[in-house]
Amino acid sequence: MRILLVEDDKLHLTYLQDQVARAFEHVEMLCCATSGAEAEDLARKENLTAIVMDLRMKGRNGVEAARVIWRERPQTRILFWSNYSDEAYLRGISRIVPDNSAYGYVLKTAPPERLGPALRAVLGEGQILIDREVHSLNSFGYLRREALTEVELLILNDVALGLPDKLVALRHSLSLRTVQNRLTGLYNKLSLHDDLFDRLGTEPNKRTRAIAAAVKQGIITSETLEAAENEVAAWCARTGKR
Repeated sequence: MRILLVEDDKLHLTYLQDQVARAFEHVEMLCCATSGAEAEDLARKENLTAIVMDLRMKGRNGVEAARVIWRERPQTRILFWSNYSDEAYLRGISRIVPDNSAYGYVLKTAPPERLGPALRAVLGEGQILIDREVHSLNSFGYLRREALTEVELLILNDVALGLPDKLVALRHSLSLRTVQNRLTGLYNKLSLHDDLFDRLGTEPNKRTRAIAAAVKQGIITSETLEAAENEVAAWCARTGKR
């Protein structure tokens, strides 16, 4: 087996190397990268299709690196491991996984007795595996009744970037009324009413309060906003918007 470990923390990388050695009897090649860009180059150069990927790294993050790697080699098996169980990361991964590809998600706090089987299941057997601790934290928001739909999430990211309703509607080929109705649904789902504004004796700005609530709940992060901004820039380039 030829494996690529992508991790920018030396202690975590050493731990990963040890756990890989314990999980597999024979590893033909074990490569290491400390950034998403380096991971893309190594995977391409060495044709590595079994990867353990950190999510948050300087420069290109793990989701963006995985997007490039899967675009070039859809058969690649990737086990994401992270300190974060935020819904935004899980949604970001779910949107880029190719059909019939193997992937997994495990927290760095997972003990060896859970990490080892996760490594074997995803990298060795080609299974899909989400660590039970992630499930217990209700990170898969789309399983909950109050979860945001994919369209609502796209609108939320655009609003967080500062796009006005008319431009959001144009970008997603929706009517202005549809966007506004979706925003109303967003406000309800994100449970915007709280004691803070009762004490202040005023109503919140629902638009900005929705963004604050989404950040607190891990629905949007700096990485997902960066990805959204890149998507808007690409849309502008396609449509000739300045």
